[in-house]
Order: sequence, then structure tokens, then C-alpha cells
Amino acid sequence: MCNSEKQLFAILATLEECRAALVANGNPETARLVSVAALDLRMKLGRISEDELIALCEAAQPTAASVVHTGSSLHEAGPVPRRAQARARD
Repeated sequence: MCNSEKQLFAILATLEECRAALVANGNPETARLVSVAALDLRMKLGRISEDELIALCEAAQPTAASVVHTGSSLHEAGPVPRRAQARARD
């Protein structure tokens, strides 16, 4: 691991500490912004592309047959877009 990567991992750890402190002090919106910055840094460190992240998020979403809880009742979920699958076929 090169020196610049070590620095980025240290920055990532600091961002996570800041996020936790923001949540603990009642600043969830700002904590979400810091989380986005941490995610962006993780993607760079892990060499994960935006397309790969989108595909992962879409794969983790419930399928059309899944049941979604909304309020006090249950509803069938609608179809989930599968842009990543469409890209793979292109």
C-alpha cells in the first residue's frame, strides 16, 4: 500500500468518526452528506465504478414478488428496474 493510499484510509476513518459524531449530536442530514463523501472515497480506494455500485444496489433491491411494508399494511412491490441487466445484454 502506497503512502497516499494510507493517507486516504486515514481520511476515511476520520470521516466515519465525524459521521458518528454528527448522528450522536442530532445532525442526521449532515451525517448523510459525510456518508456520501465516505462512500465516494471507498469507491476510489476499492476501485469500484459507479456502474458497478448501481448494479449492486439494484441487485440488493427486493424483487417484484417481494412484499413491502408501508405504514401498517403490506403491499406487493412493483417491478424493480434492472438497468444493470440491460447494460450487460448490450
